[in-house]
Order: sequence, then C-alpha cells, then structure tokens
Amino acid sequence: MARAIHKLTDAAVRAAKGTGRHSDGGGLYLNIARNNSKSWVFMWTPSGGSRREMGLGSYPAVSLAMARKRAETNRQTIANGRDPIEDRRKEAEPTFAECVDQFLDKFEGQWRNAKHKAQWRMTLTDYCRPIEAKRVSEIETADVLRILNPIWQEKQETASRLRGRIERVLDFAKVKGWRSGENPALWRGNLKNVLPARQKLQRGHHAAMPFDAVPAFVVRLQVSEAMAARALELLILTAARSGEVLGAKWDELDFEKRVWTVPAVRMKAKTEHRVPLSSRAIEILKPLYEARVSDYVFPGHKENGPLSVMAMTMLMRRMKADRYTVHGFRSAFRDWVGEETQFPREVAEAALAHQIGNAVERAYRRGDALEKRHKLMEAWERYLLPKEVSKVVPLRA
Repeated sequence: MARAIHKLTDAAVRAAKGTGRHSDGGGLYLNIARNNSKSWVFMWTPSGGSRREMGLGSYPAVSLAMARKRAETNRQTIANGRDPIEDRRKEAEPTFAECVDQFLDKFEGQWRNAKHKAQWRMTLTDYCRPIEAKRVSEIETADVLRILNPIWQEKQETASRLRGRIERVLDFAKVKGWRSGENPALWRGNLKNVLPARQKLQRGHHAAMPFDAVPAFVVRLQVSEAMAARALELLILTAARSGEVLGAKWDELDFEKRVWTVPAVRMKAKTEHRVPLSSRAIEILKPLYEARVSDYVFPGHKENGPLSVMAMTMLMRRMKADRYTVHGFRSAFRDWVGEETQFPREVAEAALAHQIGNAVERAYRRGDALEKRHKLMEAWERYLLPKEVSKVVPLRA
C-alpha cells in the first residue's frame, strides 16, 4: 500500500467527475461509476495472494472522514493477520436463534397447519436454548448431541423431529453462506453412529393416558385457574379434538338444548358434528359466557383470537403429564367405553365423529344418535367426577 495518505479533500471529493478511481492513499479510493454515482472502495493485496477489494459505502452517505476511519480499521485488521472481508462476514452472521427466526419467517407461510408452525417454533426455541446464542458457523456435532441426548430415548418422536429441524436450519445457514462443511445434525454417516437406534413407533400413534388415570388428572385440572385448563377439561369431557375446542365460538353453543354444533369446516371429516354437553361441560361454559370478551369460547392474547394451539400441550408439560398427548384423551375415552360399558360401538364412534361403514350405510343411517350420545357423555362425566353417593357407571345406553 502507498505510504502517503489523506490525499483528497472534501472539496475535491465533491467536485470529482469522470468514471474512475481517485486515491486517498493507504488503500482508500473514491470510485466514480458511469452514472456519476460515487462510493468508497478499500483495496489491498494479501501476502502471496491476489488483490482484494471491499466496498465501504456510498458518498455522500459515507463522508470522507468516515471512509478514512473504516480504511484505518481495515489496515489494523490486515496488520493483525486477518481478512477484513471475512471479519465483516462474521459480524453479519446470525446466532442460531436469529437464524431460526429468519428460517421460519421464510418458510412458515408455506405451512397451512397452525399447529405445525407452532411446533416448529416451540421445539427450535425451548429445546435449543444451549446453542441459541452461538454463531451458526460455530455449531458442532457436540452441540447438537448436547440437545438431543437428554430426550433421545425418553421423547423419541420429539427428539427425531427436533434433529431434522435443526438440520434444516443449519442447511439454510449453509446456503446463506454462514456455514461450510458437513451439517452436524445430519443423521446418516454422522449422528447415526453415536446415538442409539430409536424404537419404531406406530404411525399416527398418540400417547394416551390410561383411562383409569384420567379422573385424577381431571381433578388436578380443576384446581388450575388457567384458561387452558378449562379448555382441556372440556376437551376431555366431550372427547373432541383440540382444533375443535380451541376454535369453538359462542354462536355454536345452544345451552337450552345442551348441544355444541361444530361446523363442517372445522371437522376432520368435513361434516357438521353435534356434540352433547354434559352437566359439568355446561358448568365450565356458562361462567365463561357471562364474562366473554371475544367471539371465541377460549380467547387468546391476540384481539378476538383463540387460545394458542400449544396452550394445552404446555399445560400438560407444567403438570408433568407431557409423556401423554392431548389427542390421546380421545383414545382413553374410547378404551373406557369398550372396556367398562356396554354402549354400542356405533354410539362410541359417533361420539368421536368417526365415519362408520361405507357410503351406502351412511346414507341410510341419517341420524347421529344424539340422545344416546347424551347418555354416554353423562356416564363419562360420572366416571371422571364420581359423586360420593355413587360411583357406578351405567352399562347400557
């Protein structure tokens, strides 16, 4: 680099014209493009290498004095044996948490299922706290193992999904130029050699609390004042799906007839479903109706929006019951009906909004056994919350 520096003046920079570069010395140049726009460039030649060039910003947004300060910083970096371009790239490199945010902002819109979006964000946030502040280029296999080892056998499905999600985020970082080399979350040829093989779970399996443990769990729920606790208790009492409960609106409820009508658009089978409401279900809903602040039965933090899709799952985690799933309460209900009562199979399946038989059979079976299901759900309530005078479960519809 030339020894003479500070060759230019503010007046000379303002008056400079003509395509080309004007040296200020020390590797700093004023560059004038064909459209007469001006910018600052820093140039140097590493030992044994070819010339390098780095932009320092446009003029007049970056003044001559500012450009000289940036050039001096670069000269100090070079004197210390580092590359200014590489240093700047590292400064722009995000932490893992920041990279997760960028990744999700990019791809969340492609996921239609709100619960799916929430699960990605929750797992990549809650489980990845040990690496959230690390730069993505610094994350190694040991970091990934630090996250996965504690849950690999205990929460196999969650751990497997989490590994895949970390891999996706780090692949995203590599494409962005923030990482290089092998992905430390890669399974084949990498983690497969250090993590024990998972036991294969049945596809679609939802870990269900044993039905004989549900009554004690419901009693614990009633102690909580959380909105999620009321939603989860109603879900258990009605054997409904979480999306049906969280999306419930007041105009779907008929307190006089004790019926909740879920519109077809929110049902898995895309068919309207009438849900009989037991006495306890009404007890849950009426105070909420009197204090209602939203169209939704279970309002969330957002204005006129429902409770979060993760609210009940997080509640179960706080209650140390997260080895079971919210959806699993439907299985518990079905097991109870089959093992402890003599209600017909068709009534139990109708309570779960399952379609029974082929299209012809369904065409002839136009009713939904609502009255029989009322008796079934009252019996389920008596099992969950037995009165002191009687703990007998009816065996006939």
